Amino acid sequence: VWSILVILCIGLPLSFLPTKSKHFYVREGFVAVGLLWLATGIVGGLPFYFSGYFHSFIDCVFEASSGFTTTGATILTDIEALPRGILFWRAFTHWLGGMGVLILATAIIPSLGVRSHYLAQAESPGPVFSKLVPKQSTTSKILYSIYFGLTVVETVLLKIAGMPWYDAVIHALSSAGTGGFSNRNASVGAYGSVAIDLIITVFILLFSVNFAVYFLLLTRKFRDILASDELRFFLTVVAGSTLLIAWNIRGLYSSFAQALRYAVFQVASIISTTGFATADFTLWPQLSHLILILIMFCGACAGSTGGGIKCSRVVMLLRSIRRELHRISHPRSVEVVRLDGKPVDEDTLHSVLVFIGFYVLIILTAALVVSLDDVAFDVSFSAALTCVSNVGPGLAAIGPSGNFSAFSPLSKAVLSLCMIIGRLEIYPILVMFSRHTWRCS
Repeated sequence: VWSILVILCIGLPLSFLPTKSKHFYVREGFVAVGLLWLATGIVGGLPFYFSGYFHSFIDCVFEASSGFTTTGATILTDIEALPRGILFWRAFTHWLGGMGVLILATAIIPSLGVRSHYLAQAESPGPVFSKLVPKQSTTSKILYSIYFGLTVVETVLLKIAGMPWYDAVIHALSSAGTGGFSNRNASVGAYGSVAIDLIITVFILLFSVNFAVYFLLLTRKFRDILASDELRFFLTVVAGSTLLIAWNIRGLYSSFAQALRYAVFQVASIISTTGFATADFTLWPQLSHLILILIMFCGACAGSTGGGIKCSRVVMLLRSIRRELHRISHPRSVEVVRLDGKPVDEDTLHSVLVFIGFYVLIILTAALVVSLDDVAFDVSFSAALTCVSNVGPGLAAIGPSGNFSAFSPLSKAVLSLCMIIGRLEIYPILVMFSRHTWRCS
């Protein structure tokens, strides 16, 4: 109630401000999305602050930013000590942020008076934005219908597998947003159930797939689904990473089947950027660490609730590298990079390469700031990577059994910003902070 009153006191006066211009294009869309997500991270922390269970307001902002951006990093040391209402709010922020706060707004409030297409374009993950149907509000309703339906199905299956209803709802909300907040200190591992592990594994992979695939499935366009290069790449990476890690950790478990069980769950959790855990992977061999780090970079599919660079960008990067190598051997050849059988224009390829460059630069800059806390390299680097990629757990002290509570307020603020930058895929925040954006044109 206090949170609602504070937001009303801020929002109502702003709603009465006179509108200087009705023009709303790409620049305004990016700035609006950047500002609203920063504001969401702040006001979303109010319930945590008023609960009295958090030490400082920056901790509340960190937890809320982690929730809405579906990162799953936490500063809490004893999750089970919190009341159910706060634990539900943590998981619900994942569900709201997974598909997008503003996509929800365009679905239920199409009379916003702005061109919602530009809001969705700035908020939606992936190198190319496309609508499922001509009207953006209808597209948003279709996406949220699929999203809600899958969440309900997972909740019911988790209950059948033995979870209490409350726990099933919490884990379904977190799975849907590929966030990873659990109401148990040991995360999914607390249940020790093969059935629960399998259900969550399947659903976090389902939520990692481009939601346009489900629309194609509903409209029976099966050939278009099979033609998806990104989907094939994603499934290949999941299968290959699982087998490599299972082989690498086979000596730590009683059988290869058990090693495979933990490997597939952790690979699905990391590549989907969910962050659930059934085992402490920081105790695994270094090869497994490196594979998990690589799939943190890769992330899920474009148009999903997952984070990371996105598989479609990785595919385009690899094909661009192959083309350049071919050009060295055959300077006069003309080769076009294709995705799903369609040629990719040079502007899109250029934007992908620039995006990946920005992505790495932001991670390195954030790692430098975090290193001021005098933490080990694997902690500072994995903290920056896991926050920008919206994964959640990192290595060493911030692994599945650790948390981010020991970081300084400066590091928490920077990592909170990194989560939002990663969720919005860099450009809305960079555009918002650019001085050229604020010049009258």
